[in-house]
Amino acid sequence: MSDAIRMVEKVLSYKYVVFAARLILGVVFIYASLEKIQNPAGFAQAIYNYRMLPEGLINVMAIILPWLELVCGTLVIVGVFVRGSALLIGAMLAIFIVALSSALMRGLDISCGCFTLEGGRGIAGKTLVEDVLLLLCAAIALLHGTRVFSFRRGLN
Repeated sequence: MSDAIRMVEKVLSYKYVVFAARLILGVVFIYASLEKIQNPAGFAQAIYNYRMLPEGLINVMAIILPWLELVCGTLVIVGVFVRGSALLIGAMLAIFIVALSSALMRGLDISCGCFTLEGGRGIAGKTLVEDVLLLLCAAIALLHGTRVFSFRRGLN
């Protein structure tokens, strides 16, 4: 009987860990998108401050990225197109990790542009750690996210 209980506990904990990873990832990306959508010029300035993209791409990125964050974050939470959304979020995180690392190595004193655009938090090693943890959540969602709490498969 105790083996059956352990198996049930394992399945339940697996489901909750996967769903928690999806929920964290989705909420963070939805929240991060909101101010950027409302203030694309401010987000364009935040992108420009990293000094990594040609000026011709900055405005396009400032318009597209926040909407991509919002859509992918929502889809990851509701369990529709989880793998594709997690893959896109993972790619965004990987690019952001590279941009943060580059800015840190170059000694740039800029706001990360993550959640707020006006006087937001600066870039630091802590931001890199947070993004690596979010990348782990994206990997969990990519590998296991469609198996639990998905509207596409039913809420099982």
